[in-house]
Amino acid sequence: MDAISIALIGDYDPQVTAHQAIPLALGMIAEQSGRNVQFQWLPTEQIHADTALDHFDGFWCVPASPYKSEAGALRAIRFAREQQRPFLGTCGGFQHAVLEFSRNVLGWADAEHGETSPDSPRAVLTPLTCSLVEAVDSIQLVAGSLIAKAYETSEIHEGYRCRFGVNPQFEQELLTHQLRAVGHDSAGDLRAIELTDHVFFVATLFQPERAALKGQVPPLVRAFVDACAEQRP
Repeated sequence: MDAISIALIGDYDPQVTAHQAIPLALGMIAEQSGRNVQFQWLPTEQIHADTALDHFDGFWCVPASPYKSEAGALRAIRFAREQQRPFLGTCGGFQHAVLEFSRNVLGWADAEHGETSPDSPRAVLTPLTCSLVEAVDSIQLVAGSLIAKAYETSEIHEGYRCRFGVNPQFEQELLTHQLRAVGHDSAGDLRAIELTDHVFFVATLFQPERAALKGQVPPLVRAFVDACAEQRP
């Protein structure tokens, strides 16, 4: 059986809870599905214009930003978006998926992440009203969305370790094209997005991978791996 090859976009740190959870989640899914799932960490500093990405079946932009190279992370996300490779972004991956879309689809060349450029007039990601560090909340999912199909329900409970989200000032403009809001928390704030013109492009501000630390298979990660398998040539 040919292996499913997944790139983990991010700078591996064994102290990061999500980085501990992600290999567990992928291993559990491989065991349950009988698939050969392989993954490779892609340090953002090593992702350049000439970095070979075509051999990966899917891309997961993982938590723990700011990344060592914002440009490297955005380059890999853009590749996944443009080449129709399944993509999952969690926490920092959500934030950088928004940033990549802002710059390369909406043409906002001055779009910035408020964590690294807090004074930018177009900081599309800004501090959350309440920091979601080690918080758990309910999320309402949009019926028919990829994420709702993955969870097979319209309401979920997930955990965060996050301080930045979409700037409300730009949210309406961000969501007028292919980018769709598919998950909101109990306060009505945006927590999950998808691209409507992509085979599988889902990003969440929460960290579904953490379920693996409790011995549970994360449904969204399973759906991502399924998409990687289905899209292989």
